[in-house]
Amino acid sequence: MPEIAIGPEPLTRDQVVDVARRGAAVALSPAAERGIAATREHIAALAADPTATYGVSTGFGALAVRRIPAELRAAMQRSFVRSHAAGAGAEVESEVVRAMALLRLRTIASGRTGVRPATAHALVALLNAGITPVVHEHGSLGCSGDLAPLAAVALALTGEGEAHDATGGRGRAADLLAAAGITPVVLAEKEGLALTNGTDGMLGMLVLALHDLTRLVEVADVTAAMSVEALLGTDRVFAADLQRLRPHPGQAVSAARMRAALADSPIVASHRGPECSLVQDAYSLRCAPQVHGAARDTLAHATGVADRELAAAIDNPVVLDDGRVESNGNFHGAPLGYALDFLAIAVADVASMAERRTDRMLDVARSHGLPPFLADDPGVDSGHMIAHYTQAGIVSELKRIAVPASVDSLPTSAMQEDHVSLGWSAARKLRRALDGLTEVLAVELLTAARALDLRAPLPPGPVTGAVRDLLREHVPGPGPDRHLAPEIAAAAALIRTGAVHTATAHLPDGSRR
Repeated sequence: MPEIAIGPEPLTRDQVVDVARRGAAVALSPAAERGIAATREHIAALAADPTATYGVSTGFGALAVRRIPAELRAAMQRSFVRSHAAGAGAEVESEVVRAMALLRLRTIASGRTGVRPATAHALVALLNAGITPVVHEHGSLGCSGDLAPLAAVALALTGEGEAHDATGGRGRAADLLAAAGITPVVLAEKEGLALTNGTDGMLGMLVLALHDLTRLVEVADVTAAMSVEALLGTDRVFAADLQRLRPHPGQAVSAARMRAALADSPIVASHRGPECSLVQDAYSLRCAPQVHGAARDTLAHATGVADRELAAAIDNPVVLDDGRVESNGNFHGAPLGYALDFLAIAVADVASMAERRTDRMLDVARSHGLPPFLADDPGVDSGHMIAHYTQAGIVSELKRIAVPASVDSLPTSAMQEDHVSLGWSAARKLRRALDGLTEVLAVELLTAARALDLRAPLPPGPVTGAVRDLLREHVPGPGPDRHLAPEIAAAAALIRTGAVHTATAHLPDGSRR
């Protein structure tokens, strides 16, 4: 994987994913080197000026009224990072910490922060060595930056706290830095603020979520098509001319994907003639493109938010082109918090519709000839009855998770920070929601594949049949009851690893609409 140059230009979402998940190496571009050095010279001059400059020669937040003598400023920076690395709870995932550190490095590379070149190089070395500071779940209110999480990264740069090495082993940050040949940083004026005053945690989780949810919505189109086929539904409602009557772009893409997934299906063809007495399919079948499409359009909105934030240089105070060092409110996470909460709503609704389709396949009164619960010997066997319970329990949780975090606020810092975004909280619950949607779609995939098998001798269409066959490489077909938890896990793994996406990569692609 090629090295990624970090400069004043925005990173792409794919670059963030490559560094966060695939360990891509990074390096500062020549433009970044020049900008960082020039801005640091300016900050050094302000530090020597008798006129106080916030964050350079003063305290922070509600304590900004105190001018700090030059001989105490290194201690002040050390104290700032130590005190702000006050997280609690479970460890945050390595990919989130790496994304967060990368995005802070990109803002430093913008030349707007006043960080010294040596500090920027240390952050580059940390990423390239695969050292991941221990960051805890709680500690960011999504305003004044993701303070505690980013401070944990800064603390590791100074050789304090704990971190994981490239193999996942946990140890003292000082020992891991030494093993990697990285000299711990002694922070200078302005650097504590510059390393912690950003929306990088929220943004990193948003970028990762966009990558994952795009794949999950594509999988939902396929599992929905499998369910339509298994339930003897019609594909006529997905016709392009019907979709053009309501020109939402995401709806058109989902409908086109479902049409393509159901093309040439002998099962669909078997009940297409005038002898079929079914007039309309249930909403969970007929309206799938409308719901999945709305999720796609929500993704498009959130992608716009993420791309604008990837182009941002967020710090407080920030160094402007004319040399002014200005306090500002660009660290407020409202734009990200709203988008993250919006995505959680879409996730819950896509999952809810999948659960309804699963329930129909298991109900003998609505499944059009399938055995109760798809059981091999109903009464002796329970089939997928309890797999649906699991799915329903997850959907119920997803609805609770969809309650927005960004409508809440708690004042802090002696009322100086009297309105916060809670965007970090929105991001954390969205990650849980994406895990839940994966499991919900896994149950639908298992159930729809079993139902298609039970429609024999009629075979499924080429696309749905290929997905069924992929699953059958890991999960047996219909038969007496088996331990179902491993089968749900196997189906979820096929979704998480992108195997289902790869098997259906020839379907219409929303990115080309």
